[in-house]
Amino acid sequence: MSQTVNHQLAATEYTFDIGGDLPVNRLGFGAMRITGKGIWGEPKDVAEAKRVLQRVVSLGTNFIDTADAYGPEVSERLISEALHPYAPGLVIATKGGLTRQGPERWTPVGRPEYLKQCIEMSLRRLRLERIDLYQLHRIDPKVPFEEQMGVFKEAQEQGRIRHFGLSEVKVAEIQRAGSILPVVSVQNRYNIADRQHEDVLNHCEQNRIAFIPWSPVAAGDLARPGGPLDKAAKNHHATVAQLSLAWLLHRSPVILPIPGTSSVAHAEENIRAASLKLTPDDWREIEGSVGKK
Repeated sequence: MSQTVNHQLAATEYTFDIGGDLPVNRLGFGAMRITGKGIWGEPKDVAEAKRVLQRVVSLGTNFIDTADAYGPEVSERLISEALHPYAPGLVIATKGGLTRQGPERWTPVGRPEYLKQCIEMSLRRLRLERIDLYQLHRIDPKVPFEEQMGVFKEAQEQGRIRHFGLSEVKVAEIQRAGSILPVVSVQNRYNIADRQHEDVLNHCEQNRIAFIPWSPVAAGDLARPGGPLDKAAKNHHATVAQLSLAWLLHRSPVILPIPGTSSVAHAEENIRAASLKLTPDDWREIEGSVGKK
């Protein structure tokens, strides 16, 4: 059986309706790494970056997450160049509200006039009339919260965005935003070795909010060669990345992992995580070994 068919079969088990009306395969693609070093400038190999995008879609991925700050602007532009006109059912989520001053430098700006500009420029770069999922990359503590949320409520009413989400937030912030407009997704750092946002995930589960973990692949001592995750992965004939992604799919039906890469081979490897099958006992053993470090 071909790799494509294997993936398509696995993907049918892992679906989620974002906002109740946007069905996606839960194993998506994060388009941050198709830019240059430090998430700054053009990728080293532009043609390969476009091939990555085309390949993940051909293998059944129909959820791509990006942001205007990736590059900046580079990731959104490459998505448009590689994939437009978009395949039916392809959901492209983007984010705004972070400015860039150089490689690995990020500063939140939540002034209403700036956020409105972010939305309009993302629409233009992605060649869309409406963005299916638009997310605030970071809440700006220097700007009144209600003013920031008001921009997205207005954009939703105008038909510029379909759904709205937040990134790196606490439960109280999700609830506060939800009193102004519906919040259908949350992006927080989360993986098998870093579960500090367990309360946020639980809130998302209870409210059918998509939980989109950034940094979904475990790293550090637990994932090092010979470490607990590396040993577990080898026992199940997988890579640490595949095991990390498979665990996220297993952990909760609202989790949408978005592994990213600039390599076609690595993208294919990540997608095979959807075919990795472990028993509940296997997962308990792995979680226990990670907990013991």
